[in-house]
Amino acid sequence: MSFAIRLLALAALVAAAGAALGQSYPARPVRLVIGFPPGGGVDINARLLAPKLAEYLGQQFVVDNRPGAGTNIANELVAKAAPDGYTLLMNTGALAINMALYRNLPFDALRDFVPVSVFSESPNVLVVNAKIPYASVKDLLAAARASPGKLNYSSAGVGTTQHLAAELLKMRTNTFMVHIPYKGSSPSLTALIAGEIDLSFANIPAIHGYVQGGRLRALAIAAPKRDPQLPDVPTMKEAGVEGVEVSVWYGLFAPAGTPKEIVQTLANAVVRATRDPENRRKLLEQGAEPVGSTPEAFARMMREEVARWAEVVKVSGARAE
Repeated sequence: MSFAIRLLALAALVAAAGAALGQSYPARPVRLVIGFPPGGGVDINARLLAPKLAEYLGQQFVVDNRPGAGTNIANELVAKAAPDGYTLLMNTGALAINMALYRNLPFDALRDFVPVSVFSESPNVLVVNAKIPYASVKDLLAAARASPGKLNYSSAGVGTTQHLAAELLKMRTNTFMVHIPYKGSSPSLTALIAGEIDLSFANIPAIHGYVQGGRLRALAIAAPKRDPQLPDVPTMKEAGVEGVEVSVWYGLFAPAGTPKEIVQTLANAVVRATRDPENRRKLLEQGAEPVGSTPEAFARMMREEVARWAEVVKVSGARAE
């Protein structure tokens, strides 16, 4: 047998082994780690996705909430996990933001993770407690200018998209408001609903029910266009503020070194979950758009996100200690 024929035979064996690996995965339950407490947008998306992955792939996908340190506890856990597809991460742009926000991270967002697929995307919305008198962005900014530092805003933590969206608003409007960070979207919104906080940016899946129930008032959407779930809420541009467009995406990651066949198996399942009629209905009802990107497209997006947020963090002066 010639060398060329032996080489072709070896390649065929490797390809067959890879295909078999993808087909045999998963052989036991899979842990889906998220860096936020229950109740927020990431948790909602993870708990929509996990049952569908279990249905399609034949093993349980267990959501494991590991909040803290701006999602870095969860990020490090997955970055250092065995690259076998049994420990996965679901996160947002926080993973990209943290590269600029924190010094000496024990992981690198681009080096230590394999992007699998973006499950959905949702714009952030500027919301206030329904009992306070600000009925528009104009009213809110007038109050902020009249009493600099009197108004405060909550976020899911330092450096989250909610935090940086508010920082962008301050920058674009030359106003000053005090940041009150919380450990996740749920406690942030709880404080807002209780009247402990004046305003916040939050994604539609997390605030939609409270807006519909009259407990929160949505003033503007930080996106290029209005959302069909909140058709009467203007965009930030329509409300008179340029340059504040901050959407939240929810993506699935695996540790670097995870076999391509497993990554593709997971990506295919995520795409299938975004096309599931029930999932689509639930996502759209909450103001989230199903995505289902390829690993390659998600990897390109991650590189862009890291560069984009590095610039925003630098300009805002945000820093997590």
